[in-house]
Amino acid sequence: MSEIVRKVIRYFASLMLIIVINFTLPRIMPGDPVKNLIGEDFYVSEEVMEELRAELGLNLPLSQQFTSYLSSLLHLDLGYSYHLHAPVAEILLNKMSWTLIFVGVSVVIGSLLGCFFGALAGWKPERKASHFTGFIFVVLSCIPPYFLALLTLYIFSFKLGFFPSKGFYDTPEIGSVLHHLFLPICVMSVFSASRNFLVMRGSVIQEKEQLYALYARAKGLYNNDILFRHIIKNASLPIITLLALDFGFLFSGALFIEIIFSLNGMGVMIYNAIMGKDYPLLQGAFLVIALTVLLANIFADLLYALIDPRVRGGLDESI
Repeated sequence: MSEIVRKVIRYFASLMLIIVINFTLPRIMPGDPVKNLIGEDFYVSEEVMEELRAELGLNLPLSQQFTSYLSSLLHLDLGYSYHLHAPVAEILLNKMSWTLIFVGVSVVIGSLLGCFFGALAGWKPERKASHFTGFIFVVLSCIPPYFLALLTLYIFSFKLGFFPSKGFYDTPEIGSVLHHLFLPICVMSVFSASRNFLVMRGSVIQEKEQLYALYARAKGLYNNDILFRHIIKNASLPIITLLALDFGFLFSGALFIEIIFSLNGMGVMIYNAIMGKDYPLLQGAFLVIALTVLLANIFADLLYALIDPRVRGGLDESI
């Protein structure tokens, strides 16, 4: 069996597992979604409750609910949110655009900072500056993003008043959006950079001992040329894997940070959906996040083949 077929089977199996977990997870949560929909201040007879369950399809056996869920997915229908009274796809498109901007910018900034400082620290690990940056990034990588968010919110918003404490903007202008997103993006970028720094530093230390680095030095290349033209390319391969894995991690971390900074994106929406037992919205949100992570892994596989000739050669031979 070729490598490409194996990868396709692996990703298809992952997708099916995601769909099964996505269907099961909201239904094993405690509580009754119909009671949450009605609220505690209203009395409704059991007959009316059963009618509502039948209308939402919640009275059917799980196997039938799952079949209906699969059929809807095949028709690209994510369902209807009975709390927000709108199609799930429409709600997700509206909320996810902000979260993707927030996470995407943080991933790019964190990757550039982490790779640059990690490469410098790994190239000359004996310098005091390398020890200092290593210490700072190790400390930052040990701090959970939500705690860092609470700390920066308290200092820069509540105490110093430099940045707003909530919302995406006061007026729909680019300056107001950047002002509001500055702190959340900084927190996520710092967290992402700390992880990338540690991986890149170790990878550069390992790569600089390889024979091709000694050969480049024997050709008369200077330190920066060897580092940025030869070593950093090979040393960045583990970073690609880490970014694909980190995308889901950063996404979930961003949800907490959105709640802390009161950003009305995916985080607040998922929190409200969990509190309200809004099954269609929860399923749609989890499915979109999982598919985003899956696509990030596929992209990482393709990028790996593009950068590393050994991987590309393996794929060519398997065709």
